Amino acid sequence: MNLVNMDAENRVVLNVGGIRHETYKATLKKIPATRLSRLTEALANYDPILNEYFFDRHPGVFAQVLNYYRTGKLHYPSDVCGPLFEEELEFWGLDANQVEPCCWMTYTQHRNTQETLAVLDRLDLDTEKPSDEEIARKFGFEEDYFKGTLSWWQMMKPKIWSLFDEPYSSTAAKVIGVLSVFFICVSILSFCLKTHPDMKVPVIKTIALRTASNGTDFFLEKRDTEAHVAFFYIECICNAWFTFEILVRFIASPNKCEFINASVNIIDYIATASFYIDLALRRFGSHLENADIMEFFSIIRIMRLFKLTRHSSGLKILIQTFRASAKEFTLLVFFLVLGIVIFASLVYYAERIQTNPGNDFKSIPLGLWWALVTMTTVGYGDMVPKTYIGMFVGALCALAGVLTIALPVPVIVSNFAMYYSHTQARAKLPKKRRRVLPVEPTRGPRIPGQCSTGDRGGPPGGTTGPAAAQDKRMNAIKSNNPKESMLGASMPKLGLIGVTSSLNPNGVGLESNPAFLLGKPKFEPSPTSQPTQVNLAQSSGQCYTTLKSTN
Repeated sequence: MNLVNMDAENRVVLNVGGIRHETYKATLKKIPATRLSRLTEALANYDPILNEYFFDRHPGVFAQVLNYYRTGKLHYPSDVCGPLFEEELEFWGLDANQVEPCCWMTYTQHRNTQETLAVLDRLDLDTEKPSDEEIARKFGFEEDYFKGTLSWWQMMKPKIWSLFDEPYSSTAAKVIGVLSVFFICVSILSFCLKTHPDMKVPVIKTIALRTASNGTDFFLEKRDTEAHVAFFYIECICNAWFTFEILVRFIASPNKCEFINASVNIIDYIATASFYIDLALRRFGSHLENADIMEFFSIIRIMRLFKLTRHSSGLKILIQTFRASAKEFTLLVFFLVLGIVIFASLVYYAERIQTNPGNDFKSIPLGLWWALVTMTTVGYGDMVPKTYIGMFVGALCALAGVLTIALPVPVIVSNFAMYYSHTQARAKLPKKRRRVLPVEPTRGPRIPGQCSTGDRGGPPGGTTGPAAAQDKRMNAIKSNNPKESMLGASMPKLGLIGVTSSLNPNGVGLESNPAFLLGKPKFEPSPTSQPTQVNLAQSSGQCYTTLKSTN
């Protein structure tokens, strides 16, 4: 029976989330410096009545954790979210990087999702109105908000900012947003239409000539054409609105540095400044020869279209897709440049092998243009190979271009679909959730053999100390405790009892280990046929056999 007690002492019962797991202490020692490798009966979560350790953790994850101790392989349960799995591993003191390769891709999906959600948070796609506390924190006067000492400007500044920068915050903000989009479209339309010949008027100069009779004669000379004066007034009105909008948004912005460094705002600065520079040159520098060069910089006014991203979440997602696909675009450009150089060189020498009086490829740089047009499947037809070898090179160039361009396209489409699906999911996600208070149960350390009065259903005012603990242990339901299962079983009274069944270290199946077996009782009568009896020690709760006296 000493073997029975030895094996019982080597086993440990772990109650995780209401599900009991039984294993050997040696199994938990396989991975040192973890929570399970340092279990002692002095811990607060040890229950001496049920002889088990209780952990209020996720039982499904713990099944994989315990299997990691048994087999040395950590697998990821597919029915558990990734952050929860990481929290559980951190609680048990395990490294998340030990997940097996077969589960690694599934396990790391939540990290990609978290990165995507962080990007969407920076894009500010939420259309919900923030609370007063969030607004105060954003503008940096949270302390005054809690004290109730907000000034008139502190109360008006967030409203002005929402009015001009958050089109979905109110009806007035929507009106101003529509007005801003209207001026952007009118400005770009005016910029394009004023270059049309039908929209231009001739610049006529009156020239005076002296006649032979010392008289003066006047005639008109058409020097040039310029845009109609109506376009100038349209530009003045539109840029007056843009200037007013920039100044108001700058004054009411919560962070001046972020506002100045924003890419969309930089485009707005330059586009507005180009109008005033052009206006100054027309007024004071019209006599300069290179004054028309400044008109080239007015093309940046078209970039005001990017201001529409403030009013469209789809444009924000599209721009973010291009940013996220920068590596794929770089790879695409690299292979395009490589193919252009190779096929330009090949077609140059292929056209020179045979007699070709109408050769269009006079040099390799000219072949670079042909290779670019061919690989991008444009095919202007201004340069074509005329020999059979050149045609073969041209066919290879076209096929290589199709494959090169088609390879990164699925990645870009996948990135756009990922951002768009997460944006739609965030829009349907409820903003207000029930707050869960972080309250932890407080339990003092339990000492084996002692328990408080009335604990675990004991009678108040009853006996205390080892005797009371033993009485409660005898009445508790402990199906997984080897000691108690032996105490509750009916014991044969004839002969010496030998228990001959054991569990393997994995806790599954039977082995032929004679140390401790919980199977069939085997009767081994003593050679002297002297009667024996089984006794229970009240102090330690252990069984032992003695020989009956023959007196």
